[in-house]
Amino acid sequence: MAAPVGPVKFWRPGTEGPGVSISEERQSLAENSATTVVYNPYAALSIEQQRQKLPVFKLRNHILYLVENYQTVVIVGETGCGKSTQIPQYLAEAGWTAEGRVVGVTQPRRVAAVTKFRDFFNQNETSDPTRDTCVILTVEGRTFPVDIFYLQSPVPDYIKSTVETVMKIHQTEGDGDILAFLTGQEEVETVVSMLIEQARALGRTGMKRHLRVLPMYAGLPSFEQMKVFERVSRSVRKVIVATNVAETSITISGIVYVIDCGFVKLRAYNPRTAIECLVVVPVSQASANQRAGRGGRSRSGKCYRLYTEEAFDKLPQCTVPEMQRSNLAPVILQLKALGIDNVLRFHFMSPPPAQSMVQALELLYALGGLDKDCRLTEPLGMRIAEFPLNPMFAKMLLESGNFGCSQEILSIAAMMQIQNIFVVPSNQKSQAMRVHRKFAVEEGDHLTMLNVYEAFIKHNKNSQWCQEHFLNYKGLVRAATVREQLKKLLVKFQVPKKSSEGDPDPVLRCLVSGFFANAARFHSTGAYRTIRDDHELHIHPASVLYAEKPPRWVIYNEVIQTSKYYMRDVTAIESAWLLELAPHFYQQGTHLSLKAKRAKVQDQ
Repeated sequence: MAAPVGPVKFWRPGTEGPGVSISEERQSLAENSATTVVYNPYAALSIEQQRQKLPVFKLRNHILYLVENYQTVVIVGETGCGKSTQIPQYLAEAGWTAEGRVVGVTQPRRVAAVTKFRDFFNQNETSDPTRDTCVILTVEGRTFPVDIFYLQSPVPDYIKSTVETVMKIHQTEGDGDILAFLTGQEEVETVVSMLIEQARALGRTGMKRHLRVLPMYAGLPSFEQMKVFERVSRSVRKVIVATNVAETSITISGIVYVIDCGFVKLRAYNPRTAIECLVVVPVSQASANQRAGRGGRSRSGKCYRLYTEEAFDKLPQCTVPEMQRSNLAPVILQLKALGIDNVLRFHFMSPPPAQSMVQALELLYALGGLDKDCRLTEPLGMRIAEFPLNPMFAKMLLESGNFGCSQEILSIAAMMQIQNIFVVPSNQKSQAMRVHRKFAVEEGDHLTMLNVYEAFIKHNKNSQWCQEHFLNYKGLVRAATVREQLKKLLVKFQVPKKSSEGDPDPVLRCLVSGFFANAARFHSTGAYRTIRDDHELHIHPASVLYAEKPPRWVIYNEVIQTSKYYMRDVTAIESAWLLELAPHFYQQGTHLSLKAKRAKVQDQ
């Protein structure tokens, strides 16, 4: 079908021309697999009657039989069948939680876990198993048909087209809420602002039905995320503008219309450049179908795809497994800790590229976690493996006592695990930016985040103070919890409890000890170049260093790709620290001389 949307060319904002192709090295197409939170159309029934209406109920006894008789049971179910909310209850009711045993329920995202926990508790006021057999049981779903509409030609700007499509649906279609998929927080907030303005303008024309526009992305505070599950009056149509956080694991009641931009932002690792970054790529057919299915939970729905049917046919059927597009250093570290020495011959379900394996081994060796025989070092490698963090963070934490700044590094490491500490409301942007600048320091983002955390603690973790300073209160509370967890590991490993007492140098040097591989130098072109492979990078506009005089040398936490490759969490350093703290990784010389030396070695 052709969608009721204007003609176009298919390319994403920020690129220089149309096209949906992307090199395999940068594809980060991955699909979160679990689909869990169930919309309940039987609200008038009792809780027990509602449970019996779910498709999984008729298989209850069969599931319990399989669990009793087989060591491993894989249950595959369509969205809305009740597998995640009901099966744990079946197991508990059958006695599997007796004698202190636990039934664990995991979810790929925080919002899915929270809603699953809520639904679970709303509904709840051994034999000789065959060891080598895995049973797979499939449960049918409960869905309604969804009509798919395509464009006749691609859109030049899917952000603008998303807004236009929402407003057209609102003015011409019947009842039902709208879910629009975009790639990231910035796009979501842009579309939310545009829709609010257009809704106000429409209201002035006398239209009786109003729009309630809500954002949905991973870094959004929890209380804001939960607003999308709230019901609205019949005179209001809810519009949810979301990233792929709404693609799986949750079901939002009332969604009838879905708008799919055709892109997704995911993490990808390029072994050729040794850069792991967030990159915008076309969705897979499986993800596109998953998005469309969001509109068929409670009644027949419609999905408007902002791309052509021909473009859909060219999309990959499934997403590239995360194992094949990630930095493998944490995975290899865990395998080594489990006693699997020959990781190159390990039988991965989705075998990763050999070059990614080699890069990961090189990084772990450079961090001191592996010896020349690729075995975990004692005690450093074993200790790094115990941290639930990127190995670079673990190395930095373990070295912090030697630099006399373990207190500061604990806070920085904890803050780096939290997304979106700074809150920038669309209607108070200038005020929020002005307040945030009070925490900024010339050294860069890491010490700026340290200032935020220390101020939060100084003000007794006060939520009102966070609101006044446009800070994510729950995020900071989470950072404090993470800090305590990391602190216990440092105590276990007898890392001295020391503070630099306001001196930034020990903290910066300690950062370099862990993140020396993520170093870049300022180039005459006005961009930065990575030391490792001369790849061009830029400072992200959200960095405190963005509007300052560019420091000559920097380290960064991660890279995000839009129209350019942007470094996030950036700190200025001295080049001498790289030679001092990572002499095995860097050597003195010009870029051309070192390049010639490497070429000579390869020729030999």
